[in-house]
Amino acid sequence: MPDQRLPLINREISWLYFNDRVLQEAADPTVPLIDRVRFLAIFASNLDEFYRVRVATLTRLTNLNDKAKQLLGYSPKKLLSQIKNLVLKQEQKFSHLYDNIIVKELAAEKIFLINETQLNVARGTFVKSYFRERLLSTLVPVMLDTHGPLPELRDRAIYFFVKLTNKKKIRYALIELPDTVSRFLVLPETNNLKFIILSDDIIRYNLEDVFFIFEHDSIEAYSIQLTRDAELDLDQEVSEKFIDALSKSLQKRKKGKPMRLQYDADMPEDMVQFLVDKIGVGKESLIPVSRYQNFKDFIKFPNVGRPDLEYSKHPSLTVDDLSFGKSLMTSIAKHDYLISTPYQSFDYIIHFLREAAIDPKVKEISLSIYRLAENSRVVHALINAAKNGKKVNVLVELRARFDEQNNIGWSNRLEEGGVNVIYGIAGYKVHSKICLVTRIEKGKPAHYAALSTGNFNEKTSEIYADHTLLTASKRLTADLVQVFRALNKGVLPRGLKHLIVSPIDSRPAIYKLVDTEIANAKLGKPAYMVLKMNSLTDESMIAKLYQASKAGVKIQLIIRGMCCLVPGVKGVSDNITAISIIDKYLEHARVMIFGNGGDELVYLTSADLMSRNIDNRVEVGFPIYSSWLQKEIRDIIDLQLTDNTKAREINAANSNKYHKTKSDTLVRAQIDIYNYLKNKKGRV
Repeated sequence: MPDQRLPLINREISWLYFNDRVLQEAADPTVPLIDRVRFLAIFASNLDEFYRVRVATLTRLTNLNDKAKQLLGYSPKKLLSQIKNLVLKQEQKFSHLYDNIIVKELAAEKIFLINETQLNVARGTFVKSYFRERLLSTLVPVMLDTHGPLPELRDRAIYFFVKLTNKKKIRYALIELPDTVSRFLVLPETNNLKFIILSDDIIRYNLEDVFFIFEHDSIEAYSIQLTRDAELDLDQEVSEKFIDALSKSLQKRKKGKPMRLQYDADMPEDMVQFLVDKIGVGKESLIPVSRYQNFKDFIKFPNVGRPDLEYSKHPSLTVDDLSFGKSLMTSIAKHDYLISTPYQSFDYIIHFLREAAIDPKVKEISLSIYRLAENSRVVHALINAAKNGKKVNVLVELRARFDEQNNIGWSNRLEEGGVNVIYGIAGYKVHSKICLVTRIEKGKPAHYAALSTGNFNEKTSEIYADHTLLTASKRLTADLVQVFRALNKGVLPRGLKHLIVSPIDSRPAIYKLVDTEIANAKLGKPAYMVLKMNSLTDESMIAKLYQASKAGVKIQLIIRGMCCLVPGVKGVSDNITAISIIDKYLEHARVMIFGNGGDELVYLTSADLMSRNIDNRVEVGFPIYSSWLQKEIRDIIDLQLTDNTKAREINAANSNKYHKTKSDTLVRAQIDIYNYLKNKKGRV
C-alpha cells in the first residue's frame, strides 16, 4: 500500500485537465479552423464518456461510510462538487469558443452557420422541402402529462423539450431528434457564400408542421440531453452464456441511472424545474450549455471552404526493404521491422495477414482483438485464412468499453467463417495487441509475429500514433507461443523469459528495471528512464518513481492523459519532468526506455501504468533487440521530449502551460517525426 502522504493529483481532476488540453487545441489559432471545430467535438465526446463511467462510479461511492472514505483518501461527494465546478468553467469556455470565436471565424471564411431565424424566403423554402422529405416522418412527439412520469429518455439522445401556450393553457411535449440523418445540411450557395444549418434548427423552423393539430399562441423548443451510467453489471464467468449476459447488460446501459442533464442555457426556469422534478436529478447533475447538444457529431462537420481549413493528409510513408509486391515473411526472417502509424502504412499489417492466409506453408494464425474497424480488413483476412485451411484462433475481448456490441457481431462473423473464437480469461480483460503466424520451414515450425502498442484497427491507425514490431526473433516468438497456448486454455501465461505480460510479470519486471536505475544512481553512474504512455495513475508505481527520483534517477515522462504523479516536488520528485502532447494525431504508443548503466533498454507495450492494466488485464510488453530500431524509437522519443509547440507541462498547478525549451528552433514532434521517417537513410 503506497504512503497516503505521497503528493498525488486526483485521477478525475487530472483527466479533466487533460480534456482542457483538448480544448486548448480548439482555441489555438494556428490549428486549421475546421479541425478546431473537431477538437470541440472530441472534447464533448470525451466528457460524455467521463460522465457515463467515472462520474457514475463516484456517484455510487457517495453512500460509503467514513471508514471507506478514509481508505479512498477523499470524499466522493466533495470530489463530485469539484468536478462540477471545473466542468462548468470548461463548458463556459467551450460555449465562448464556439459562439464568439469559431462561428465568427467561419463567417470570415464566407461559411455561415445559420439558425432558423436567419433563413430568407429562398433558403426557407429549401429547408421546408428537405424537412418534409427527410425529417417529418421520423418525428413522433410525445405529449406529456403534467401529473405523470416522463417517458424513459435514451442515453445521450437529443430531445426537444417543447412548450405550447394557448392563452393561459400550457402543454408540454418531447421530440427525440433522429440520429439516422446527417446533423448538417449544406444550403445552396449564394454569391460565393456558403450556408450550413443543423437538423436541430431545421426542426425548430418547422415546429408548426409537427404540432399543427394544437391551437397555440406561442411555441418554444429547447434541447436537452441525458447522460446515463454506462458501467456494466456482469459476473466474471467466461462461458457460453457470456454473450447473452453481455447483450442484456448492454440493454441495461441504455436505461442506467441519470448522471448528467445538459440543457439549453436559455431554457426558462419553470421548464428546467419541470424536468428536474420529473427526472429526479440533483443540482450537481445539472449542466447548462449551448443550444446544441451531442456536439460529438461535429467531428463530421463538413468543410465547404478551402482545403487548408483542415489538416492536410500526408501520404503514408514506406518502410525500407518492405514491399507490397513481395513476401513480408521473407524479409522479416532476416531482421525485425518497425511500423510507426499513422506516419507509415498500416497496410503492412494487412499484407502480413493476407500473405499468411494464402501461403501454403502457413499452418496456424493466432491473434487477439480489442477494437476493430467498422469494415475490418483484418477480419476478412482471418476468415480467408480459415477458408484456405489454416487453423485460425482469435481471442475477442467482448468487454472493450463501448465496443462490446461491435465485438459480439465480429465474433459471430468469425465463427461463421470457420475461425476458432476464444472469449478470454475469467476476471481479466485481454488488452494485448499480438499476432503469431506458424509456418512450416524445412519440416519444422517457424514463427512470425506482430506485436503492437495499438489495436489491429485500420481506421484508428489513421489518427492514432502507435508502433508495431514485425519479428521472427526466436526469443520473442517462443514466449508468444506460450502466451497463446495459455490464452487458448483460458489461463494466464507464466514463466516467460523475454515478454513482460500482465498481470503476472509487469509489476515485478518494471520494479526490477527501476531498481537497477536506483542502484546505478547510488553508485554514481548515469541513471535515467523515459516513460511514455496514455495514463499514469497506479499509486504504488508512482511511489516507486518517487523513490527513484530521490535516489537521483532522472525521469522524463510523456503522458497524454491522466497523470497522478506530481513532478518537481522538492525532496520527492525533483528529478521528474512530465509533458503531454496534444496535436493532429492521438499519441497512443507506450514506450519505456531505461539507461541500464550505458546499455540502454527499450520496451514497447500495450499497457499504461494504471492498476487495471498492471493487475487486471492481459497486456504484453516486448523488448526491442535490434540496435537500429532502438535508435529509431529513441530518436522519435527525443523529438517528443524537445517539442516546444504542442507539448504542455504537467505540474501541481495543472496550468497546462506550453512546454518551452532552451532552443530557439521550433520543434513540433508529429511533423518532425514524419520528416525524420521520410528522410532516414535505411538500415545501418
